[in-house]
Amino acid sequence: MLNQEQQIFEQIKKAQNILITFSKSWNGDSVASSLAFFLLLKKMGKNVDIVAEEPVTENIILKSPTKVFSFLPSFHEIKPALENLRKFIISLDITNSKVSQIKYKMEENALNFIISPKDGFFTADDISSSSSGFKYDLIICLDTPDLESLGKIYDNDTEFFYKTTIINIDHHSDNEEFGQINLIDLNAVATGEILFNLFQNYSRDLIDEDTATCLLAGIIAKTKSFKTSNITPQTLSITSQLIALGARRDEITGRLYRSRDLNVLKLWGLVLARLKSTSENKLVWSIITQDDFTQTETSEEDLNDVIEELIVNIPQARVITLIYEKINNTQEENEITECQTNVAVFSVKSINAFDLLKDFNPQGSKRLAHAILPKSGEEAETIVIETIKNQMEKLAV
Repeated sequence: MLNQEQQIFEQIKKAQNILITFSKSWNGDSVASSLAFFLLLKKMGKNVDIVAEEPVTENIILKSPTKVFSFLPSFHEIKPALENLRKFIISLDITNSKVSQIKYKMEENALNFIISPKDGFFTADDISSSSSGFKYDLIICLDTPDLESLGKIYDNDTEFFYKTTIINIDHHSDNEEFGQINLIDLNAVATGEILFNLFQNYSRDLIDEDTATCLLAGIIAKTKSFKTSNITPQTLSITSQLIALGARRDEITGRLYRSRDLNVLKLWGLVLARLKSTSENKLVWSIITQDDFTQTETSEEDLNDVIEELIVNIPQARVITLIYEKINNTQEENEITECQTNVAVFSVKSINAFDLLKDFNPQGSKRLAHAILPKSGEEAETIVIETIKNQMEKLAV
């Protein structure tokens, strides 16, 4: 009987067209792991596409992946939507009359086919229509807890996911094992670790410098450049092997962690100066005003890095919340018309951030959710923090 790793490559060998996809949250591990798998399959001579819903960065603390991860090999190959998933076929029965000529003509919202018979004529009974099979015969989902996390990629074509074989690879305990083959390793720090073992057990020669760089980028992103407390000897061993295989460690760390603008550091100082927490530091939060952004010439996107630092330096924190004001002005007279406050909740452990904000019509995912309140920062802080505290008490966090 084949083990899981053997089953995965048996499915890959049989597949004609493969789809790789990952969660719409676009975390570093999922993006880098997907690119690594894409490169490996290309090296195997497979027809493969990588597709993921474009991340929404408006009103949410999330650096644009096109800026953060664009240095990774083949990043430009990631497509935002499934294209030509099925073909629509129009059939004409030519038993009684052969075709002499075919033309087509566009008229407003109609596409008309003009078919001339050699003899006789065609009737409506001679025409039928159908849909072809799906373009892909294998789906590989990486670092994704459930199909709903794929966003529109899944929502717009649910039948495709139900009728196509899925290989599901992840390291999170909340994974719903939605695939026909589920390779879930809870002891792995990152999905990149799982893929390294999978690849090298099949053929280490397929791991070239670009593939190794993507795998290492996923591990570095997941461990905050090896600062998290869950690093294992296996993590360090795999990292060492990837570097030996040509992974460009300096490029990865330089792109992800070494570029710090002075204005961003000033914003960090303001966030840290207002940092508050519950008695056991399980809930940590800070508030940022519109003046803070103006004075430091920064934006909410620059708060992403300070979140990374809080996660690393306050390991007991289960939930990190940032509350920041955004004042909308009229374009003509530059008058203040409305004060809105954005609330971003990061779930560091196995807590559903989306559920914590469910009273405020949130958007986002289980690990990163956000909401907008038509209140000042201080008013929003009082309401939101009290709500999150109550939700965490119910969960016995």
